[in-house]
Amino acid sequence: MDCEEVMLTVRIAAAERALLRELARGHGADMSDVAADGLIDVVPSLHVLPAFPVRPEAAVLPVGSAAGAGTGFGAASGAASGAGSASGAVDAGVLRLLRVLARPAPCALTLWLPAPVADLLPLVGERITAVTGLRIGPASAALSAALRYWLAGDPQQLAAGLAALHRQGSPGLAAQRLDVAA
Repeated sequence: MDCEEVMLTVRIAAAERALLRELARGHGADMSDVAADGLIDVVPSLHVLPAFPVRPEAAVLPVGSAAGAGTGFGAASGAASGAGSASGAVDAGVLRLLRVLARPAPCALTLWLPAPVADLLPLVGERITAVTGLRIGPASAALSAALRYWLAGDPQQLAAGLAALHRQGSPGLAAQRLDVAA
């Protein structure tokens, strides 16, 4: 039996949840629609982040834990700093992603994603692993990481991006476009 939507519980910070709620309110959508649009928006930016060699002992980031605790974050930043760009500097996007993953995420939030969007989550998790050296656990952890990375952007730019997306059609347009592209 195929499902049209997939329910996932994500872990985010209270400020991130408030921002997601405000973005949803501002665009007449629910938080699940905004999260789906945000995931579609963030996937290309994750793709352009430089991949660092992943150590075989890459730490696993379980759902709801802070990546900064224990050796996981240290291993990731060590991998990142040792394999930087030609100038030896770590990409600002990678540092932003590592900072986001290092912060605690105490709030649980249940979201409904269109199945084609949810199908991207294993690929998102693999990409985050390639970028940070942290092995992202289940699909909900990949969604949490990607959503938190997206919400760490400038709130005005996020709102403007959602407005542009929603001007072109109904809420959830990104998911509809994904169906056409698949």
